[in-house]
Amino acid sequence: MTAALSGFIAHYPDCFPPLIINISDGKATDGNPEVQANALKAIGSSDGNVLFFNAHLSSSPAVPIEFPANESELADPHAKLLFRMSSLLPDGLQNAARNEGFRVSPETRGFVFNADLISVIRFLDIGTKAAQSVR
Repeated sequence: MTAALSGFIAHYPDCFPPLIINISDGKATDGNPEVQANALKAIGSSDGNVLFFNAHLSSSPAVPIEFPANESELADPHAKLLFRMSSLLPDGLQNAARNEGFRVSPETRGFVFNADLISVIRFLDIGTKAAQSVR
């Protein structure tokens, strides 16, 4: 994936940064995904680095936590890893999230914990539709 993103940005150096959305239960079975996520987030266009968002799916009855600003809000160790892997929301996406009623700050990450269907849809909506309008 690193080569594909690097090639895309080489071809479109002034693009809005590509957005990767990972939907996962957070339980990595093949190594530490944080290393790969950080490598992807290090790739950037003139408009900013690649954005890496995570949606944590779980069968837990816990209430979803959308766009948190601190991993201490999360009890699940897999969720904390996905939180750390997630990009900070750029200003334009912070504004889009705020306009949708989310409480955000400069430390807010592109992450949702224990996402149900509604949370995933809202998460994808902020990440994709809003990204198209922030340029």
